[in-house]
Amino acid sequence: MSQRTPLSAIVLVSPVQLMIGGIIFLPAIYVFWLSLNQSSFGQAASFVGFANYAKVLGDAYFWKALLNTVIVVAVVVHVELLLGLGMALFFASGVPFRPLLLAIVLAPYAVSEVSAVVMWRFLFEPDVGMMSRLLMSLGLPPIEWAVNPSHGLAMVSLLSIWLHLPFSFVILYAARLSIPGDLYEAAAIDGASPWTSFRRVTLPLLMPALLIAALFRYIFAFRLFSEVWLMTGGGPARSTEVMAVYLYLEAFRYNAFGPAAATGWLLVLASLLLALFYLRRLYREMFARA
Repeated sequence: MSQRTPLSAIVLVSPVQLMIGGIIFLPAIYVFWLSLNQSSFGQAASFVGFANYAKVLGDAYFWKALLNTVIVVAVVVHVELLLGLGMALFFASGVPFRPLLLAIVLAPYAVSEVSAVVMWRFLFEPDVGMMSRLLMSLGLPPIEWAVNPSHGLAMVSLLSIWLHLPFSFVILYAARLSIPGDLYEAAAIDGASPWTSFRRVTLPLLMPALLIAALFRYIFAFRLFSEVWLMTGGGPARSTEVMAVYLYLEAFRYNAFGPAAATGWLLVLASLLLALFYLRRLYREMFARA
């Protein structure tokens, strides 16, 4: 028989609940209300229903930004997970000078996004950048991220991977260290090869951590803004816009608060649908077999 929550416990947690409601839910409700109205600077809001959603969904730039977001997110998240998994297995194998190498791997996470973009813009400057000169010395063309949309998206993806790879690596490395060594000894006694041990022991036990890392990185990557805005500004000709940049332009360049709020809610719904998929997978992996 379930017990009632004591009134004293409710009183103790109520300030936190009120703070969460004031910081998250009230602004979210206001943004939803704003998405149903036509509003701008110095203009009173007028109710238009779902016209803002229809306007956004009928905008070709929105679909271009959505396609760019999907491409960048898919590349960034999957490459990060593969690299993070490989690095986690490499460090767990007993690599020498591990503290020094860990500091080097985690260093990008301490760099601000603005500083990272400035550094990468200088390194990959098509004419005098160090990396551009290295590419040309190898017979490869430089990355013309300022004029070529595909190069711009590639540069943004590489920068985002470099910045956020430590996040995925830490989650996977901690999960790998938590796997008992006795399982590998038992697999070796049974004659399992390293590849078989990875498929039968390491990967199944790392799956919850992989799903958690993928979930957080998908949600964070959907909000990608600084790297694109500071690197390309969405150009040339709005060809490298992502969803967050499209929202920013609608709100603060075109002063269309209603479509910007509608874009924000569409972004939230996309993130929730993606999170629901991964949370169901995570539940099955962690609890369904219990």
